Amino acid sequence: MELLLFLILFPALMGFVFLIFPNTKARDAMVALAALVLIAATVIFFLQNYGAGTVLYEIEPGLVSTAMMAIEVVLALGILYLAAKYKQWIVAALAVIGTGVALYAETLFTGPEHLNNLFVDEFTLIMAVIIGVIGSLICIFATGYMRDYHDHHKEIKDKRQGFFFLLFVFLSAMFGVVFSNNIFWLFFFWEITTLCSFLLIGYAWDEQAQKNAFWALLLNLLGGLGFGATFLYLAFTDPAGDLVMLDSLIAAGPAVAMIPAALIGFAGLAKAAQMPFSSWLLGAMIAPTPVSALLHSSTMVKAGVYVIVRFAPIYDASFVGFLVALVGGFTFLLASGIAISQSNAKKVLAWSTIANLGLIVTCAGIGNAAAVWAAILLIVFHAIAKSLLFLCTGTVEHRIGSRDIEDMGGLVSILPKVTIMMIIGIAGMFLAPFGMLISKWAALRAFLETPYGIVAVILIAFGSAVTLFFWTKWMGKLLQVAWKPEPKREGEVSKPEFYSLLALAGGVVIICLGFPLLSSVVVEPFLEGIYGIGASLGDQNIAIMLMMMVVVFILPISLIFFRRNPKMIPHYVGGRMETGDMHFAGSMGIQRKVEMSNYYFEGIFGEAKLGRVGNILCTLFIACIGIVLATGVIA
Repeated sequence: MELLLFLILFPALMGFVFLIFPNTKARDAMVALAALVLIAATVIFFLQNYGAGTVLYEIEPGLVSTAMMAIEVVLALGILYLAAKYKQWIVAALAVIGTGVALYAETLFTGPEHLNNLFVDEFTLIMAVIIGVIGSLICIFATGYMRDYHDHHKEIKDKRQGFFFLLFVFLSAMFGVVFSNNIFWLFFFWEITTLCSFLLIGYAWDEQAQKNAFWALLLNLLGGLGFGATFLYLAFTDPAGDLVMLDSLIAAGPAVAMIPAALIGFAGLAKAAQMPFSSWLLGAMIAPTPVSALLHSSTMVKAGVYVIVRFAPIYDASFVGFLVALVGGFTFLLASGIAISQSNAKKVLAWSTIANLGLIVTCAGIGNAAAVWAAILLIVFHAIAKSLLFLCTGTVEHRIGSRDIEDMGGLVSILPKVTIMMIIGIAGMFLAPFGMLISKWAALRAFLETPYGIVAVILIAFGSAVTLFFWTKWMGKLLQVAWKPEPKREGEVSKPEFYSLLALAGGVVIICLGFPLLSSVVVEPFLEGIYGIGASLGDQNIAIMLMMMVVVFILPISLIFFRRNPKMIPHYVGGRMETGDMHFAGSMGIQRKVEMSNYYFEGIFGEAKLGRVGNILCTLFIACIGIVLATGVIA
């Protein structure tokens, strides 16, 4: 248990150290050292526990719960102060209601206090590795990136002390979310992630950053009301408080746990930025890139899908689960479509993140063993590939001064190593046999075995086709060769940035090669403990995918030899004569510049058009969940 407590407390303690340490190279070295310690502790913790099944840890709740309540009140007062200062009255009301309801509900329980407040199982271990390893690498990357960030944005006040404090508190809170068996404790850590994300999104604290930060806070506080409603429901139906423990609640089955599963699932949908809540994650793109990577890959949104997947056995073969799956399915399809219309790389990554989270939610809503197997692997593959892509985009932006995909043409000649890493990340998102495609394949198979599965199959099939389009478009732009290649600028990338990217790129490859082991050692035992059966791909399918892997790796490896005695061929411009500076004679004899650009189909896949459709549909599905539950209670 000592190591578990270390993972929760150590990052927070180091955060306070960074808060008082000046912005020096020594502080950055301490950040890197703390991150490495956290990685090592996480790996040791995984190795110690991976075969142990579910382990419950007894902790006296009295003093700890009291401290948590006190901190919750302080945090609520802080939000109230900021909301009043910036006239965000809805935020203020949600903070008061959420905290007030949680504190009031806690006084209604009359039974003895339960001790098993923390727990570890195989799913928790996977989440811990994602948080501890990927989150720590992002922190190391941030030491180099933030120096460049302030060199490029001298108008923004340097607040790196608070920045690294928030990053590490964020990691600490995420460990708390996944280790908490007590739902009150889970809610406490949940709210800390909400507050941290608010402050990180508002880092620049200009007008736009303030607006986006408060919007993210509002939607996440709204989702947090799902926890408050759960506490009230459990207080009136189970005053003894046995069901406050997550393991007891899920073991009680759908007849008892369906309403809490739906209410906490609502909180999860908001946190995971599913439609109609997706706008907060788009607004979060204004934050420095390490924040974007942290929110999208290893923390925050992963907390949302974590709780939904945790309740998957309750959703299994239920109409509520089907409605949850529809929210995820339509989010996946429409968010993937919107990604086509984006040329801003961070927006492409944001919409594709929302889409992939939708796919995970769909799997959780279906809820059978095979779908949950796919959901967990989707979480793993998405976390590592997407963090790599976000960080690469941040590095590229500082080198070429743009995050627009159209400006990344010829990047392979300017930043060849970083480009190879980006290609590995993009390949991991859609190419066979990388992990995301394997998981989608498994999800499709799982959906076919369920009563309403054909609807999910259609949504996933069309969504995946759209995904193929925008990833291929981006990869093609990276590999485009400029007529006059620019000099390499890779030497400008700081060592913390480069080695973090290298570790993540290696991680993508290792996870893709090692997923059968991950499945058999961790995921399948978890499913057997929940469902009594395992789920995996057949040996034949795995063998085929491994053979495909060898072929696919020829692509990035071939780039190592790029530009050795290259043969440069002029662009073909419809037979017209072309000058050396990329101009040609137009139809009226006017000299025009040769321009090459992707199609974005704004009129068909535009954010406003598809976003509006998705928000309306998903709001209706969520409303239907409420009606179904209310009808069941009244009946």
